[in-house]
Amino acid sequence: MLSRRRFLGGAGAGVAGLGLAGLAYAEDWVPGTEQIKRRLADTGPDGTIPDVPAGDVRLERRRSEARGTDVGLFTAVPEGHGAGEGLPVCLVLHGASATTADYAGFGFGRFLTAAVRDGVPPFVLVGVDGGRKLWRSSGPDDPDDPQGMVVEEVPAWLADRGFDLDRRAAWGWSMGGFGALLLAEALDGALAAVAAFSPALPDGPEDLAPTDDGRPRDVWSGADRLAPTPVALWCGTADPLLDRVQRFAGALDPAPRIAEWAKGDHDRGYWDRITPAAFRFLGEALGA
Repeated sequence: MLSRRRFLGGAGAGVAGLGLAGLAYAEDWVPGTEQIKRRLADTGPDGTIPDVPAGDVRLERRRSEARGTDVGLFTAVPEGHGAGEGLPVCLVLHGASATTADYAGFGFGRFLTAAVRDGVPPFVLVGVDGGRKLWRSSGPDDPDDPQGMVVEEVPAWLADRGFDLDRRAAWGWSMGGFGALLLAEALDGALAAVAAFSPALPDGPEDLAPTDDGRPRDVWSGADRLAPTPVALWCGTADPLLDRVQRFAGALDPAPRIAEWAKGDHDRGYWDRITPAAFRFLGEALGA
């Protein structure tokens, strides 16, 4: 039996787990009857980090002029592929409660090696620290532009690594899932694929003006830009953002290649469980 205190604590933890404190996308979520049912539902088993070598995993520091600060630069190459020369790239956009310093502990390098051993075409993971700006420019009064960093600076930082930067995909979770979709819209068909776990979507269009160079800042109004890009969406059935993610999936034309709503909450246990499927989707798109 679930006590009232445990349930209320769990519901609060579910909102806090969104990693959106101060970002507002979950602030209007109040547990009603349907949400209470979700919080009490079976969320399925937690995924596990594969017991395989991580390959070439590095974490460096770089100066980002777009963000006005130093940021972490994470790279992971699957074991058996050296330093990754010639491999395509998947950009990794974190949620609000994570940074690149967490990526090794999340087992991303091991998930990548396991995927390649399972027959997925090899690729490289590349991540940078985006802060809590929703992976977009905040506007002229706040020049911090994490999306601009990804678009303009990251390729230059990787120029000497030999990665195939002409073949790129993007993947993120929570705030980073929102950011990955927005990045795919901004690049307007230049990505081979985009995958989003439990993307922290607003409830609807935000009516935000594009950046000075035309990049959209509202993922809903820019959704038509996703038409050339294969999209994969996952969200747990206990996640308070499920309705928004399902509505967004229904608004896409063409429909997402993957739109999966399985048992799970807005947490690492669920995301670990679905990471192998996402890496297969991304690797096959990059290798096509």
